[in-house]
Amino acid sequence: MRGSLGALALTTLLMLSGCVTPTVPMSETENEEDAEAGEACNGLVVLCERSYSDVTFPETHNAFSTHEDGIYYPAANHQTGLLAQWNAGMRAFMIDTHYETLGDERVETVRLCHGDDDRGFSPCSYGNVNAESWLSQLKGLMEGSPRDVVTLLVENYVQPDHLKSVFEASGMYEQVFFHSMNEPWPTLGSMIQSGTPLVVFWEQGADPNHPWIHDFLTHSWTTNFAEENTEDMNCDPLRGDPEQEVFHMNNWLRGPLGLSDPSRGEEANNVEFLVERATECWIQHGKRPTFIAVDWWEDGDVVAASLAINKMESPV
Repeated sequence: MRGSLGALALTTLLMLSGCVTPTVPMSETENEEDAEAGEACNGLVVLCERSYSDVTFPETHNAFSTHEDGIYYPAANHQTGLLAQWNAGMRAFMIDTHYETLGDERVETVRLCHGDDDRGFSPCSYGNVNAESWLSQLKGLMEGSPRDVVTLLVENYVQPDHLKSVFEASGMYEQVFFHSMNEPWPTLGSMIQSGTPLVVFWEQGADPNHPWIHDFLTHSWTTNFAEENTEDMNCDPLRGDPEQEVFHMNNWLRGPLGLSDPSRGEEANNVEFLVERATECWIQHGKRPTFIAVDWWEDGDVVAASLAINKMESPV
């Protein structure tokens, strides 16, 4: 289907996006009409009345794993950290939680690190970020943008009670929205009004003791990830429940040894390509992608692509 959408339709979409540059906060990109109509939600007034599942959020994969945070390639996924991502308009973030040292399982040692524990040592040895500090920074940014809804997807390797304690210590727990399985998602406006503008998923099974953190594979689904070429990307479900309305359109390329390829961020994150692929997914599944997840977010412009998709009333 890619290439058959029509140059005129795609050009129109890109004109709607305004080609927002990665240095302009999404909350400041609304046009004059939107600004006069009232307070925006995630940058557009029209999104206030849309359900969470009917909005496209730009998302950084391994958001903490950046050169700026002292994590370097091959473990890095981005050049710059949370503040730059936020100021650019990113409002969804994938993070990995580990203990700094294997065997030292304390709340105080919870860190954001990229990797898994299968090698017999903590991936935090490649570099790590204090989880409470990172979440506290995000809390401050959210307080400065009270009209934005934010999402976290956690690849969790720590005890659930410890994860909750970190969210509580950072002040984030009190803002979490609790979603009941198969219930309609609320509008962004109602989530903001109720003081619960944060949605948290994790990549492990549901835990009745922790209903605040939603099982990623039952409340949502995802496309494939880390393909070799953009031509290999499609919209077919890889994991999760494709009957659910929330889904991640993963969109990054792999390089040598399956690692994220920093030399091809511009190709993967090209605005025209992202809009075209998101539109294909919308046509295939009857709804726009909830998230467009990227590596090397500084290349291309996933924020502009997400804005274009959010301004569309239909995919055709």
